Amino acid sequence: MLPQYGSVLRNASQVVRIVSVHSTTAKAISNTCPVSSMDVLVYNQINVLNGTMVRIQCIFTSCYKMDVNKFAMNWTYQENTNETEEMFMTYKKGMMPLRTDQFSDRVQFVGNLEKNDLSITLSDVQLSDEGVYNCYVRNPPDRIQGHGIINMFVVTELPPPRDSTIAVAIGASVGGALALLILSMVVVKCIRRHKKQELISDEQKMEEEGKLDAEGCPEEGTK
Repeated sequence: MLPQYGSVLRNASQVVRIVSVHSTTAKAISNTCPVSSMDVLVYNQINVLNGTMVRIQCIFTSCYKMDVNKFAMNWTYQENTNETEEMFMTYKKGMMPLRTDQFSDRVQFVGNLEKNDLSITLSDVQLSDEGVYNCYVRNPPDRIQGHGIINMFVVTELPPPRDSTIAVAIGASVGGALALLILSMVVVKCIRRHKKQELISDEQKMEEEGKLDAEGCPEEGTK
């Protein structure tokens, strides 16, 4: 289960803010499997604190049981989407970390193939590690490989987590002020309506009195 959007994971060696979750569905045509046969779940964007360790998750689902002799997986890195991908971990009948100048021995596989978890950790994150991480998955007889894309940003400090108590207090204050404003508007409107009705009543009363005066006085010249 992936943490919720916007959550902050904190422990002794890892500080990372989850920005969003991305799901890539690979579609394959098969008589025995649904059209959407593979789904790759990754964090689409994560912000990682410089100098910490981050767990980069990649989990896939498939209606086909994994065959370790046919299953294949690759992890690659790009400085940006326009750069060439550099493979740093692969699986072909066994997990094989590839030593690169970029990561040296800082990458480890921490997933669980039995649970379709292909996650890795990157220790001592550097500013130069910022970029695009790709998780490719092939699980025959699925015909199309799954592809998860993670955009990792390295920051020197993370914003403090939001205090829900403060948020509730602010929400209550804003709600109270809004309710007071609405009540004030209703009161003002009622007062204006009441005054208008009084004015109309006074005018009607004056008109009626005028009619009575006119009816009570005989016309001149008639006796």
